[in-house]
Amino acid sequence: MSTGVLFVCLGNICRSPTAEGLFRHRVQQAGLDSHVRIDSCGTGSWHVGQPPDPRAVEAAAEHGFDISGLRARQLCAADYRQFDYLLAMDEDNLAVIERFKPLDSSVRFIGLATHFASNHAHLAVPDPYFSGGFVRVLEFLEDAMQGLMHHLAGELR
Repeated sequence: MSTGVLFVCLGNICRSPTAEGLFRHRVQQAGLDSHVRIDSCGTGSWHVGQPPDPRAVEAAAEHGFDISGLRARQLCAADYRQFDYLLAMDEDNLAVIERFKPLDSSVRFIGLATHFASNHAHLAVPDPYFSGGFVRVLEFLEDAMQGLMHHLAGELR
């Protein structure tokens, strides 16, 4: 059995690739990488094909994982059939995900990435693009990914 997790933000160059890289790192550390498919995307198309923001790459590297090889892509209809969890970084992107959900969707959960967090539960992950808060993003995501790992570990047993 394989579970698919897709992280979604606006342009797929800051928050969602950071979440993808961090979660992939945690899943590999737990030895669950053969059981979990992980990806990220944006609701907008203007960064498609571009690497993550250099500030996001730097923050990730400082926290022990590499996102430099990721490339931005846009949310598509197939994502609703290929992933079990669609996790948005904020309410605006969550609304887009819900609005474009096709009738043949097999997604089991659509919600905020922080749904699984302890300290930042149900809060939007702040967009660091203009504010430069990349370390703050990692604080939110570390909390959320720990909760998501706990949730999925129970599900995969």
